[in-house]
Amino acid sequence: MCGMKNESYMTPAAFGEAEFTEKRSRFIGRVWPVESEEEALEHLKQMREQHWDATHNVYAYILREGGIMRYSDDGEPQGTSGMPVLNVFRGREIVNVCCVVTRYFGGILLGTGGLVRAYSRSAKLALEQAGVSRVGLWDRLLIACPYSLYERIRRELDQAGAITEDTDFGTDVSLELLLPAGGADALNRRLMELSGGAVEALILGQEFRGVPLAAEPDSD
Repeated sequence: MCGMKNESYMTPAAFGEAEFTEKRSRFIGRVWPVESEEEALEHLKQMREQHWDATHNVYAYILREGGIMRYSDDGEPQGTSGMPVLNVFRGREIVNVCCVVTRYFGGILLGTGGLVRAYSRSAKLALEQAGVSRVGLWDRLLIACPYSLYERIRRELDQAGAITEDTDFGTDVSLELLLPAGGADALNRRLMELSGGAVEALILGQEFRGVPLAAEPDSD
C-alpha cells in the first residue's frame, strides 16, 4: 500500500470536529490528517487527557505506509463503535487519517444499531468539517475561452475532476486549473469538440501535492 511517490490517495484536508446529542448521549467526533502511527497515538493521548471524564474515547486510524489500520471500541459492545468509525474512511478510501469519537453517556441505552449509527455519524460529520484532499500528481493547465462557451466548459471541467484555482474575466475567460495527471489529452479532445477547434488547454507543468476536493452531498 506504500506505493510510488506519484500514486494518488485521499486524506483529510485539515482538522475537523463535529458534535451532536443522541438520546442525551453527547458525541464529539474529531478527525486529523496524520503521517505516522506516533502522530495518531499522540492525538488519541491528547483526547484521553482532555476528556478524562468521558464514558468512551473510541478511535480508528489508517496509515498508507505499511497499510496499517487500528481501532478500539474502548469499552463499548464489540463491533458497535471502532469498526464503524474505521469503515467510514475505508469506504471512501481515505488514508493517513486518525479519528477519535468521545462519548458522554446520557443514561439511555442506544442499542447495537443505535451505537453503530451514532459512531458512524460522528466520523462522517467530523470528516465533512475536515474536508478531503486528493494527494497526487496534477497537471497545471491554462484555458482561454469565449464567454459563450464558459458554462459548457465549466461543466466539462467538473466532469473531468479538474480543480479551478483562478478565473480571470477579461476579453475572454481565462481559467488556471489542476487536473489529475494523464487526463489532459482526453480533456482537450472534448474541448476541441465543444469549441470547433477554438479552445485548447495548455499544460503549464506538473505538481505533486494535496488539493482539497469539492464537498459531496451527504447521502444519509
